[in-house]
Amino acid sequence: MSTPSASDQRPSELAAAFLAVISIVASALALAYQPVKLIPFAALLALIAAAMAPRGSRLPLVAVGFTAVSFFAAMTIAVLTNNALY
Repeated sequence: MSTPSASDQRPSELAAAFLAVISIVASALALAYQPVKLIPFAALLALIAAAMAPRGSRLPLVAVGFTAVSFFAAMTIAVLTNNALY
C-alpha cells in the first residue's frame, strides 16, 4: 500500500493561477464598468501570471488573450453606448 504523493504544483504556479483568474474577472468587469481603469490592471496581472507560470500552462495564456479581447470589446461598448471610459 502506498501513500498518495503530494501535489507536484509549486507555489509560484498556484500564485500564477490566482493572478490569471483575478485578471479574467477584472477584464469581465471592465465590459460593464469603466474599462480604462480596469483593463490596465487586468493586463498587468495577466502578464505577471504568464511570466510566473511554467511553459505548458494554459490559464495565463487564456488570461492574456481574454484581456486583449476584453479591451477592444469594452472600449467599443463604452463608445457606442456613450458611457464614460474612466
